[in-house]
Amino acid sequence: MMKPWMIYSIGFFAQILFSGRLLVQWTLSERAKKVITPSLFWQMSLIASFLLFIYGYLRDDFAIMLGQSLTYFIYIRNLQLQGKWKKSPKILRVFLFVFPVLLVIYYYNNNTFDLDNLLRNEAIPYWLFTWGIIAQLIFTLRFIYQWMYSEKNKESILPFSFWLLSLIGSGMILFYAVFRKDPVLFIGHVFGSIVYIRNLILLRNDT
Repeated sequence: MMKPWMIYSIGFFAQILFSGRLLVQWTLSERAKKVITPSLFWQMSLIASFLLFIYGYLRDDFAIMLGQSLTYFIYIRNLQLQGKWKKSPKILRVFLFVFPVLLVIYYYNNNTFDLDNLLRNEAIPYWLFTWGIIAQLIFTLRFIYQWMYSEKNKESILPFSFWLLSLIGSGMILFYAVFRKDPVLFIGHVFGSIVYIRNLILLRNDT
């Protein structure tokens, strides 16, 4: 059993990477006076998602795990669109690609993957659990939309609707974080909301 400080350390490190990716994207966009999508944004996203998925499992938080599961492979696809995925070491690519599947198989075969436990966490009231799931779905929908938009344009792009969905989903997750008393989610999404608003302003001024 991991100690609470170790679990929170994983979560905070993941949020540092998530916030760092936004800081990189924001800084480069401000410099270019338009919204751009650097490869480092997707690379940091993938590593952070990897860590936050583990954090969600260790906290028995299905909402966090769901959100990361849905976006993990979209990060990989964007790196593929930018031609950066194949430039990574093959062993790293294989590990990152099969990790989610291996984790589920491992826990299932060792009788420690308890879906009922994840869906019925006594520390999370049913209404808050439902809110968290909806918030994560909206927050995740931004990447599904971004993925479809990028596939259509044959390049990795972060359009206006991506940032709008980011702001709405982030606001809902902030609400969830307050009632869940989760400092990892709260700190990460406070910073994120500022960047989302700024990118919306940049895109609005660019039209």
